[in-house]
Amino acid sequence: MFLSRPLFRIVPDNTQIAFMRGRVLGIAFSALLSVLSLGLAFYPGLEKGIDFRGGIIMEIRTQGPADLGALRGAMGGLDLGDVGLQQFGDDSTVLLRLPVQGQEGEEGATQAAVNAVRGALEQAAPGARILRTEAVGNRVSAELFANSLIALGMSMLAMLVYIWFRFEWQFAVGAIVTLVLETTKVVGFLAITRIEFSLTTVAAVLTIIGFSINDKVVVYDRMRENLRKYKTMPLRQLIDKSINETLNRTVGTSMTLLLSALPLALFGGDALSGFAWTMVFGIIASTSSSIFIAAPILLFLGENRLRRGTEAPVPAAPPGAAPRR
Repeated sequence: MFLSRPLFRIVPDNTQIAFMRGRVLGIAFSALLSVLSLGLAFYPGLEKGIDFRGGIIMEIRTQGPADLGALRGAMGGLDLGDVGLQQFGDDSTVLLRLPVQGQEGEEGATQAAVNAVRGALEQAAPGARILRTEAVGNRVSAELFANSLIALGMSMLAMLVYIWFRFEWQFAVGAIVTLVLETTKVVGFLAITRIEFSLTTVAAVLTIIGFSINDKVVVYDRMRENLRKYKTMPLRQLIDKSINETLNRTVGTSMTLLLSALPLALFGGDALSGFAWTMVFGIIASTSSSIFIAAPILLFLGENRLRRGTEAPVPAAPPGAAPRR
């Protein structure tokens, strides 16, 4: 019997937290953060990766610690546009960025630029090696950006249809509004931290959306069970009860994912840090929004509509009153 009980619970059993008391403040604060995030998406804007911005990216490794000043001086005389250099990982690895060469990033112009960089590199840092080279044209990057936005929109539409069929429309609207608020906050996080917005980041956002909707479905299932079980309980009290009953599962699942993403963010290197930090922020945002955003929206939309299967009791007539017709 002792082994059948967990040794540790993040949230104690039988909690009775009145989450709906702060429903107005929670929604207002979330909406404010989302509006500010949208503003940050335009100014200073997202740090688009090569997938969406286009251009040439080269990873260079020098024999010793890289002298960024000497490399900038060597690349500045090549007349290739605005050349960006930054350390990537250790002191001997440098990431070099070039704008799109030619009209639409033609292969000939791109190859000429790579050869020019290689020649200048041999003069400025003898023995340096080019580990990888990636090139994306303007047209391809624009298509990738548009397709990424379409993928995000289609995923939310699919979630809306799924929840609408499985539950009620109030649940579906609450979930989608919450997902939109979460996504905009992730955009603001990317704008503040200057993490590159790339296809990898889009994959992180889609993963966050999937995790978030799964978490909300679990809470919604408990709400639907309690709607059938407690037919006269006020909806506000019922939502608080449902959240408290699933709180240990919600926080436990989020902590498990957080503990798997945080080491990648801290020790995964530059190749994985953007994806991992986006996941860490998204897990925290989606967990809090399931409690403080999705549930209040459901309360506002369904306070008088989610008990269609029951009828309010008819008050007894006073003595001597004529019967109702």
